[in-house]
Amino acid sequence: MAEFMDVHHGMKGITSDQLMEAHRADLAIEGEENVHFKKAWADPGTGTVYCLSEGPSADAVQRVHERAGHPADEIHPVPLTV
Repeated sequence: MAEFMDVHHGMKGITSDQLMEAHRADLAIEGEENVHFKKAWADPGTGTVYCLSEGPSADAVQRVHERAGHPADEIHPVPLTV
């Protein structure tokens, strides 16, 4: 499976509970697209949220986010990690 880092903008003021709720919404349906969301980070001050996932394609990742109610603004493949 490929890894992806996606970015969401416009979530200024997001709380830890709201981030967890969004992450759980993804986890609840991720298996339907053969995607796994590994971790999420947020900067409430700028409203930027980052998600690390693995799956068959960026399109599959986006489909999960869209169905969960928070489509990603950017999705980047992560072909190398150390």
